[in-house]
Amino acid sequence: MKPTQRIQTDHAERLPLSAAEPSRAVSLLPQAADIAIGLTRRWLMSQQDPEGFWCGELEGDSILQSEYILLLAWLGRENTPVAQMAARRLLEQQEPHGGWSLYPGGKLDISASVKAYFALKLTGSDPKDEPLRRAKSAIMSNGGADRVNSFTRFYLALLGQISYDHCPAVPPEAILLPSWFPINIYRVSAWSRTILVPLSILWAHRPVRELADNLGIKELFVAPPERWPELKCVGTENSRWWFSWEAIFRRLDKTLKLLERYRIRPFRRRALEKAKTWMINRFVASDGLGAIFPPIIWSIVALKSLGYRDDSLEVRYCHEQLKGLFIEDQGSLRLQPCKSPVWDTAITLRSLARAGVKSSHSSIRRAISWLLSKEVTRRGDWSETVDTDPGGWFFEYHNDFYPDVDDTAMVLMALGDQFADSRLDDPQAPSGVSFIASDRANDVKSARDQVVALERAAEACDRGRRWLLAMQNHDGGWGAFDKDNDCAFLCHVPFADHNAMIDPSTPDITGRVLESLGILGARVDVPVVDRAVRFMRKHQESDGSWYGRWGVNHIYGTWQSLVGLRAVGVSADDDMMKAGTQWLLNCQQPSGGWGESPDSYDDSSLRGKGIETASQTAWAVLGLLESGLENHEAVDRGISWLVNQQNADGTWGETEFTGTGFPRVFYLRYHMYPICFPLWAIARWQELGNKATKLDR
Repeated sequence: MKPTQRIQTDHAERLPLSAAEPSRAVSLLPQAADIAIGLTRRWLMSQQDPEGFWCGELEGDSILQSEYILLLAWLGRENTPVAQMAARRLLEQQEPHGGWSLYPGGKLDISASVKAYFALKLTGSDPKDEPLRRAKSAIMSNGGADRVNSFTRFYLALLGQISYDHCPAVPPEAILLPSWFPINIYRVSAWSRTILVPLSILWAHRPVRELADNLGIKELFVAPPERWPELKCVGTENSRWWFSWEAIFRRLDKTLKLLERYRIRPFRRRALEKAKTWMINRFVASDGLGAIFPPIIWSIVALKSLGYRDDSLEVRYCHEQLKGLFIEDQGSLRLQPCKSPVWDTAITLRSLARAGVKSSHSSIRRAISWLLSKEVTRRGDWSETVDTDPGGWFFEYHNDFYPDVDDTAMVLMALGDQFADSRLDDPQAPSGVSFIASDRANDVKSARDQVVALERAAEACDRGRRWLLAMQNHDGGWGAFDKDNDCAFLCHVPFADHNAMIDPSTPDITGRVLESLGILGARVDVPVVDRAVRFMRKHQESDGSWYGRWGVNHIYGTWQSLVGLRAVGVSADDDMMKAGTQWLLNCQQPSGGWGESPDSYDDSSLRGKGIETASQTAWAVLGLLESGLENHEAVDRGISWLVNQQNADGTWGETEFTGTGFPRVFYLRYHMYPICFPLWAIARWQELGNKATKLDR
């Protein structure tokens, strides 16, 4: 979605509030908000797929293009048109400092920069030309290729720049370790698991494409690889003590490499067979292994290492899944890390429900039907540690092995909103609501169909609720994909530097689950709720905020924590609630908006600070609204900021990355966020303050 021109005074009813007298601005705000709601509702309705879902672009950083080019180079396809298009996108993403960042405008990331330089050189960019000269200078001034992370090292080994001995050991024998053993594949996070299994096949076979010297990147090496710094996990303290976990895993890494050198690997054949079977079995009902970019890349390398031909069903399947992530735009190619239709459909439904679109509307019924078709009905990896019936939802189009708590909670709330509005359209509703066609049930069959749909949704919600309850961790919180996936010592293995080796409880997900349980009727004094509330108290920061694992950052976490706690009946006068509310108030900027940079993951002094964005402003407003501040001046200023920033077509422009993949490692820009959440916030403000003007929308 491209930013469009914002409405100014050419629309009689659209006088910018900042241009009005202060007293008049206050009186105009409900009217302006009502117009804003109508514009965004129309836009969202126009974007719905005929099948019933919504899916906005999910934008990542440059590594998606560079890693794809490096894969193509290993396959000998670096000169293909698709590689050249991806290279053009890389040039567009180069930052003024000469390198590449984790998000637009960010500081140089050494791993992203080395991969981008390598990819551009492989696709024909001349090292003497300005882009690569600037890139080399920036890379060398930041420590050179010597400081890249573990996954980047594997790409360098694939293409003959370093030996596999300089990569962390990923032995396939790990897949043979039983579930009761302290270290096994189900003790690491789901996203790490889907990378490490194919990577272990790569480690065992060590495939290499030797490049001509002029295509290599030895000019980026400060020291020979054997003298490169040791890999360190992002965000952990790295002790040098003999009995530290870091030291233990480093000795284990050296031992595994020594055994490899002397070919002492009695279980290798059995391990490789099990790893291959594990990987291929999870291609079923999935948009690629884990339905996400990195495991799909490594699946192709693993299959080729095992001898699969390019025309085999399995290899073609993986390439097709990657192709499904392509977005071509004026001669350049960008890749998405995955697609987000279930998530986008759920948040769109919730925003439209707040904006007054009834459950009987044909668009809503199609969306509900589509969501119900995505319910998980098979046991996945989560069932290795949880004995309960299948239920829940995943994030993508197909990912049956990996339903997640966050999506399940959001879908439950989207469906729950429809239960709250299961009545037919109000016959007293204004006749001027132009874009909602009157589709009230005019016959018995239509009414019966609606009842059947609601019954199906109720049954799916019950299964999802039971699955969520079974996934609660021992500490009272919830993680994303697994239960009690919190073995912190695993964060010290040499390949854990992607900062996502485990999947522990987090406040943002726990808050969202509480909100969903509250919508379904749960309240404090129920044991499962009380345990979660205790978790939230324990993990509130000293400044009153909560950490955001899946969104940037404390604005996201604090919003969802406040909303979840209120949904289950925690009083707005509770000290925990007052501290969180006050933190949000303190973070509001003079403009009336809120913003926070991903840099806050590295520097706690930057919490709640950054360029104002529509999505983060909406989150802050929603947190304050649910804390009982619907008539507070700060909320009015936030709503005014949103209204004034809206584009003529009902969207909001936002180039900032406000989504989080791996904190400090990978960030995201959800293109639906600055549409759905502002609509949600403005409509909720009207609802709680009874400020709707009931204009023709």
